[in-house]
Amino acid sequence: MEIEIVDETENPMLHRTDVRFELTHEEATPSRLQVRDSLAATLDKGSDEVVIRKLDTKFGMRKTIGDAKVYESADDARDVEQDHMLERNKIEADTEGDAEEAAADAE
Repeated sequence: MEIEIVDETENPMLHRTDVRFELTHEEATPSRLQVRDSLAATLDKGSDEVVIRKLDTKFGMRKTIGDAKVYESADDARDVEQDHMLERNKIEADTEGDAEEAAADAE
C-alpha cells in the first residue's frame, strides 16, 4: 500500500490539517483502520490523531482517493469530531472528561 499526499490545508482554528491523499493498493481496498495507521506513519503522527473522513474507490481500480483530518493531539480530535466518526476510526471517546462535566452539572 502506497500513500501519496495530494493536498494539505492548515486549519489552525480547529488545531488540524485537512489532508487529501491517493492510495495505491494491490489487493482489495484496505480497511479504514489500515489506511489510518499507514497515513499516520507517513505523517509521523499517532493513530488517534488521524481521522479518516472518506474513502472512494472506483470499481475495479487499484487507487483510492481519501480525505482525512490530522489533529495536533488526540484530545483535539475528541473535542472537534462527531462521536460516530470517532467510533468509525476507533478513537476512544473522552469518557473521563464527560463524567467530570456530568458531575459538575449535577451539583
